[in-house]
Amino acid sequence: MEDVLTEIPPPSRFFQDDLNNFAPPSPPVPSPFLVFSNPKPEAPLHPSLLIVAISSPSLYVFHHMSSKSLIGSLIIPEMPFTGNSIKPSLGDKSCHIYTVNNASNSILLVSVQCPISAERSHLVASLLVGGQIIPERVLILDSIRSQNFRGKLDPDETYAFKLETSLERKELGRDSDSSPLLKGLDYFPSGSVIDGLAAALLSKCQIKNIKGMVCVSWPEFGAPVVELVKTLIQKNVLPSLELCVHAEYRRCSRTKDHYFDSELYT
Repeated sequence: MEDVLTEIPPPSRFFQDDLNNFAPPSPPVPSPFLVFSNPKPEAPLHPSLLIVAISSPSLYVFHHMSSKSLIGSLIIPEMPFTGNSIKPSLGDKSCHIYTVNNASNSILLVSVQCPISAERSHLVASLLVGGQIIPERVLILDSIRSQNFRGKLDPDETYAFKLETSLERKELGRDSDSSPLLKGLDYFPSGSVIDGLAAALLSKCQIKNIKGMVCVSWPEFGAPVVELVKTLIQKNVLPSLELCVHAEYRRCSRTKDHYFDSELYT
């Protein structure tokens, strides 16, 4: 006769997926959306250039650019506003939209100071490219993740690479009025990966047949890479604008818990 106390119990009649049917479903998370200032600009917006700053160096450079005006924000419902300041600050978890005060062209700047999850990247990209904003050209500024780079990265050296849509490359190959945004910059090495919001934005540009380019820089933080990004922007993108970047550089921490010692970057 079997010992019912020591015998291995039979498996459950339910699979794990079946057990989840008894739990109430999680409430859906609202989609991201754009909010513009009052008076609201005419929609959709048609800037000649849309700049999306994601990397810490590019955020720092554009934060200190005085010739810009706040016109709206990208709202990520799951991102709390707790701890944000009234005026735009590098320590905020926010995503603001600015117009760049440039007489020759209409330029929009999106300052992405909050983390965008992979599953929300395509929703955000759809809002910024092809929705209420239809740009002629897009420039995305991001950082290189060492785990995504095929090759060796020296932490004491600065690097910058580009990746572009087929239309951007085709237009620059013709005798047209288009001028290269990042002239002379090397292409991102084959086998390396760009992911997250930058990849989603570039993919959206490719699908919408919009000229687009990603510029990634290394390292993610530090005064030398800030100077590199600043030089690239002044030389190739906004030559007529003054970018006043302080000599002291602090990491724009998205967690607001860790800062580099400012003495290291003066």
